[in-house]
Amino acid sequence: MLRIYFDNNATTPLLPEVFDAMQPYLLGSFGNASSIHQQGQQARKAVEEAREYVAEMLGARASEIVFTSGGTEGDNLALAGLVEPGDHVITSMIEHHAVLNSCERLEQMGVAVTYVPCGTDCVVRPEDVRAALRPKTKLISVMMANNETGALQKVSEIGAIAREADVYFHTDAVQAAGKVAIDVEEIGCDLLTVAAHKMHGPQGVGALYVRRGTLLRPMLVGGRQERGRRAGTENLAGIVGFGKAAELATQWLASGGAERMTAMRDRLEQGITGALKGVRVNSATTARVPNTSNMIFDGTEGEGFVIAMDLKGISVSTGAACSSGAIEPSHVLTAMGLSGEEARGSIRFSLGKQNTEEEVGRVLEVVAEVVAKLREMSPAWAGRQ
Repeated sequence: MLRIYFDNNATTPLLPEVFDAMQPYLLGSFGNASSIHQQGQQARKAVEEAREYVAEMLGARASEIVFTSGGTEGDNLALAGLVEPGDHVITSMIEHHAVLNSCERLEQMGVAVTYVPCGTDCVVRPEDVRAALRPKTKLISVMMANNETGALQKVSEIGAIAREADVYFHTDAVQAAGKVAIDVEEIGCDLLTVAAHKMHGPQGVGALYVRRGTLLRPMLVGGRQERGRRAGTENLAGIVGFGKAAELATQWLASGGAERMTAMRDRLEQGITGALKGVRVNSATTARVPNTSNMIFDGTEGEGFVIAMDLKGISVSTGAACSSGAIEPSHVLTAMGLSGEEARGSIRFSLGKQNTEEEVGRVLEVVAEVVAKLREMSPAWAGRQ
């Protein structure tokens, strides 16, 4: 069975060019970038070239890029590296758990945290962030793009509020990098998190942008790698792959890739909503990353939908998270005001650079079949007919 992968917000496949760039550093060019001999210096050169590509993608200086193991480590380092007991942090209710759970730990350490709500469009209002400021506010952390709905946050406005208040600003850009243009100067952030595997790079590598002059306490101590901000021998092949993925993403955006992907996503949404009753697109009225569509399918249950699609060879994801064997409504969708039933009936389709128009057509066919089947078995839907 030919499989179609529409869960690219979970992870993306490596692009062939990324694999080709990584391969030499998994075999012959295996040096430690801290070594002074030839193999070490070859490794150092490769790491620094990759750092330049990542910096270019973000509009940053290469010296401001700290390589990490991924988005989770970057978020943790941004928060734990700046904040101390007695400080106050502002974040939002729709953040990734890498930020939310970090804030929960900070609270246990004596840090005050304010969780700002979002609107029904999944967008945090900058005025709510401003209203949450306190004399001891040290850091604002609001994501750039929501991982479930794709809604883009008003990070430049929030960055201006942070500068005015002389407060650090961190944004989790894991779901935005490689999909929309990013300029850290335009945003006005002090820290920004990205992960390679969300943009067709390898898993297990990411980066934290740290504005020059921002002092972080390292989470990992040991050697002096990453200018003393993140100890540990560099993930050479992973970093090289990340650099190549960043280079390709920059080229893709410049060539109109985001516009082409938006057209594919819009075709998917219009095809589904035009063919089926009882379907709504979450965050349809606000700016989103071009690849993400989160839809409510009345009369269906998310887990059953995902399983039925999987049996047809199509990978999508549910808006509900599984915890300890029990399905709980998504914290993002409930923060938007959706009921538990609506949240459990929401499905995320997320496109990648490998997806094609032919695959969109096949997904449209299968979604119609799956929804019809699930609704036949739904007493609640039958009662509405």
